[in-house]
Amino acid sequence: MLNRMKHNNSKDQEAYDSVIDGLSRLYTQKLLPLENAYKFHDFHSLALEKGDFESKPMVLLIGQYSTGKTTFIRYLLGQDFPGIRIGPEPTTDSFIAVMHSEREGIVPGNALVMDHKKQFRPLSRFGNNFLNRFQCASMPNEVLESITFVDTPGILSGEKQRIDRGYDFSGVIEWFAERVDRIILLFDAHKLDISDEFKRVIEVLKGNEEKIRIVLNKADMVDSQQLMRVYGALMWSLGKILYTPEVARVYIGSFWDRKLLFDTNRKLFELEQQDLFRDLETLPGDAALRKLNDLIRRARLAKVHAYIISHLKSEMPALMGRESKKKELIANLPKVYDLLSRTHHISLGDFPNLAKMQECLAVHDFSKFSSLQPRLIKAVDEMLSSDIAKLMQMIPQVSGSSCAIYSISLLFYTNTFGLNFVDGSNIILKTQGLFLR
Repeated sequence: MLNRMKHNNSKDQEAYDSVIDGLSRLYTQKLLPLENAYKFHDFHSLALEKGDFESKPMVLLIGQYSTGKTTFIRYLLGQDFPGIRIGPEPTTDSFIAVMHSEREGIVPGNALVMDHKKQFRPLSRFGNNFLNRFQCASMPNEVLESITFVDTPGILSGEKQRIDRGYDFSGVIEWFAERVDRIILLFDAHKLDISDEFKRVIEVLKGNEEKIRIVLNKADMVDSQQLMRVYGALMWSLGKILYTPEVARVYIGSFWDRKLLFDTNRKLFELEQQDLFRDLETLPGDAALRKLNDLIRRARLAKVHAYIISHLKSEMPALMGRESKKKELIANLPKVYDLLSRTHHISLGDFPNLAKMQECLAVHDFSKFSSLQPRLIKAVDEMLSSDIAKLMQMIPQVSGSSCAIYSISLLFYTNTFGLNFVDGSNIILKTQGLFLR
């Protein structure tokens, strides 16, 4: 039901291609050497490939079973996609990338990760158990010419399901979250309970809050009074999980082609649907901006990581007592963060998650870490302060407000003191009006 995405004219497309090529080149020449030198990929996300830069905007749908994720995609596309299964029981047991192609078909995960033209090659590290639960559904569709959707398995309650998956479900979600342009969390107006696994999944989305949109689906199944109570309960539940100062934007509606059960809120549902679709329709025009924004964020993390690793290396003894010193440094990592924050004028908010970093450090040999190489740091600084700014000027002015906001974001990202500033898509109303009109 999305309007047909407007394709850029040839001039804008040429500028877009130039920006994407520039980002790919900057990453390969200036940022990747820093990542390799300090084992960045062992601690954080894997190296980017050309497909990551050239890919279309992606929308990731997450929710517990039977919240309407697959139906939501079908509603947006206006047709079924290959391999679609819909029902009240948990039907989607795989990750499904719904992409555009001139021919309908399904590509299994093992073949998909071997395609160098697509961005999914790094997913092979999650093993065969995951790849057997990953596939690409391709078909000709006007919406898919501009956007790719990723459907995910419904999340059930209970520890048994998590163990029986056979792969790192949260890790896969985290990989997608770093690369997609939108993350849509779907909730059923009848089932607002948040299972432990769903809570863990939401927690791994930390750092990508500006991409998250929340949908309260199947809202026509309750009347106005019940809907008000459901909305309040959802906001209360999310407040305990989403640790953000902003009020999360919640879209209320029933995203399917059935007749509404309770018709009293039809006007509200139509307005909410228009707002959500309008948000999704901006993604193709802002694709270059998003990739630029993500590269800046990655570069800042890589710099901080280099400072941490080189500091730990410098603290290690030459011969005796290495293991005890390693344990001491890991235990005192909060003090290391404070020291590096003051020394290099970096906000503590730019440092990686403490517990996760300590866990990763425990399995590494500190004596094999690299000492600080100023030339690598300088190359990344030049990329952030000069090269990125030049690319920014080349981005087609498809959305003037977005470009202006991203320009401000760039200034803050390159600020000496490491101030964090989210991109324009996260500037939302502090309050959301009730649906009583």
